Amino acid sequence: MKGYRFVIRAFAWIAALLLGAVAVLVTVDVLARNVGLGTIAWVVEVSEYSLPVATLLVAPWLLHRNEHVRLDALLTALPRRYGLLLERCADAIGILICAVFIWFGVKLIADSARLGSMMVKTLAVPEWWQYALVPVCFFLLGVEFARRLRASALPAREAPRA
Repeated sequence: MKGYRFVIRAFAWIAALLLGAVAVLVTVDVLARNVGLGTIAWVVEVSEYSLPVATLLVAPWLLHRNEHVRLDALLTALPRRYGLLLERCADAIGILICAVFIWFGVKLIADSARLGSMMVKTLAVPEWWQYALVPVCFFLLGVEFARRLRASALPAREAPRA
């Protein structure tokens, strides 16, 4: 479990650093343009690639910390028993959705690599690079959904710590 926590924390840190770097790059690009130095051509493209990557990297950590998007209003409006049942159903559905993303992510990466597909704008990068984190991060999300599902089935004193 320590290795798992290390990985999701490392991914969250990488996401934070990536978003910070994008903010700095965009700021430098805007300043350079406004003082007449021209634009840095690849900044917009790097920003476009970085946002979904950062989202994928941070998602398992957010789910682990229970800081993901959820309908708390609905859960609190329901009787506790039904709220817990709804959460368990959501976790089970989450596992299934993760499995679908893993399956199609691996297929997409394999097909893209096999075909040698490239994304060409300002930069030319292999297409599969953009999708490489999809199966990895959805696997980690699936692990977290399974952990949550298991924890909800255990008595409170036996439930794993977050």
